[in-house]
Amino acid sequence: MTQDTFISHLMELRDRLLRCLIAIAVVFVCLFPWAKDLYTLLAQPLLAVLPQGGQMIATDVVGVFLVPVKVAGMIAIIITMPYSLYQIWAFVAPGLYAHEKRLVVPLVITSSLLFFAGMSFAYFLVFPVVFGFMASIAPVGVAWMTDIDKYLSFVLTMFIAFGITFEVPVAVVLLVKMGAISIAKLKEIRPYVVVGAFVVGAVFTPPDVVSQLMLAFPLWVLYELGIVAAVLMIKPQREDGAGLPPGDAEIEREPDQVEAEQKKD
Repeated sequence: MTQDTFISHLMELRDRLLRCLIAIAVVFVCLFPWAKDLYTLLAQPLLAVLPQGGQMIATDVVGVFLVPVKVAGMIAIIITMPYSLYQIWAFVAPGLYAHEKRLVVPLVITSSLLFFAGMSFAYFLVFPVVFGFMASIAPVGVAWMTDIDKYLSFVLTMFIAFGITFEVPVAVVLLVKMGAISIAKLKEIRPYVVVGAFVVGAVFTPPDVVSQLMLAFPLWVLYELGIVAAVLMIKPQREDGAGLPPGDAEIEREPDQVEAEQKKD
């Protein structure tokens, strides 16, 4: 019986992964005819600051074809992200409690929006500043041009770094909701978080102060917003479990409290 249940779960997981891949493939096919235009749009922050006559180069024979295709694939994954997250939620939903199910849908929507916000922040604010700074410090007589594949790798790294950074409020709320950490503890470790934010900025951004600050400060601010959101969302709970969804009070109580009640009986 247990083996049959395990196999049925594997089959369901396979089906949902296939749905995600099919959705990505469909969107990719639709975007493929405009792959070159999409790359041009992605490269616009750099192209706008190149010196007169400057251009990007391709050192790989098939790079002029593969790089735009990679961009189309990346955008297809981004567009279908909400659907993919929904498939993940639908797979794990049967094993969740009622109050956890109510939390998942807002979580999926908020996570998607925050990730997109992080990518937009990098594209519209960080890239122009970073590329403008690089163009201004280029030595006289040096042709500042970059390979299109290396540019794509740089952009992907920055998108992922800023996208994950903007998920900090969600992570903070989840940790508090699960009881892994208290709001008081989050406030107590604030100085360490600030230092960690600047370390993350130094690791995941180019070796210039401007881009490091543009990652570190949002990370810090988003951490503070996460604390505020946790305070607003997490209602104080009495020891008897009041304020919890029906049927979940016993689950949410501390083990020590349950043991004490059992001894009392």
